[in-house]
Amino acid sequence: VLLGAWVKADDQKNILDIGTGTGLIAIMLAQRIEKASQIHAVEIDDDAYFQALENKENCLWNAKINVFHQKIQEFQTSEKYDLIVSNPPYFLNGVKAATQKRHQARHTDTLSFDDLLKSVNRLLAENGKFCLILPYQEGILFEEKALGYQLFCTRKTNVRSKKEKPLERLLLQFERKNSILEENNLIIQHDKRNDYTADYIALTNQLYTIM
Repeated sequence: VLLGAWVKADDQKNILDIGTGTGLIAIMLAQRIEKASQIHAVEIDDDAYFQALENKENCLWNAKINVFHQKIQEFQTSEKYDLIVSNPPYFLNGVKAATQKRHQARHTDTLSFDDLLKSVNRLLAENGKFCLILPYQEGILFEEKALGYQLFCTRKTNVRSKKEKPLERLLLQFERKNSILEENNLIIQHDKRNDYTADYIALTNQLYTIM
C-alpha cells in the first residue's frame, strides 16, 4: 500500500511492475494514473501469478493491466517504460525461509539487486522513473549499487512505524538524470494511541476508501 500510494501519479503511459505478486500495486497504479494506457505486471511464482490474473479480472481497471508469468531477466519487449515499480526480494543473507515460496518472495536468490538494476536499466525510458520499497539497510545498499548503473536517487521517504522506532523502510525513486534529492519522513502510527497519523492517512486514504 505504501509504494502504490507514494508513487507520483503524473502522466505516465507505460508502466511496469516487477514482481507484482498478487497484482495489488499494479491495480493501485491503474486506479491512480488516469493517463496510463498499459501496465505490465511480471511475476515468477505460479500461485501469485494466477492470483494476480484473478485480481486483475475482478478490478475496475482490468483493461489497462497485462500479467506476464516469467522472470524479469527474461522479459522481452520493445517498450520503454515511463514508470517502473517494484517491491523486490530483499534478504541478502540469513536463514532460509520455512517454505520455498516464502523464501523466493523474500530472498534475493531469484532476483538479485544487480539483476533488478540491469533489468531496470534495460527497460526504463530516458526520462522515466523507477520506484521501490526496501528495508532501511538494504535500501542504503541499493542506492550505492544504483550509482553504478547511472541511476540516481531523486526522491526518498524514510518510514518509521512510530516516532520512537528506528527507520524501518525506505521508499526510493531513481532517475537517469541526477538532481537535488527530495527527502522527507513518514510515521505510520502515533506512539501511544496506535492510530494512524495524519500524514499516513493523507497518503493512503483514497486507496483504502476504494479498496
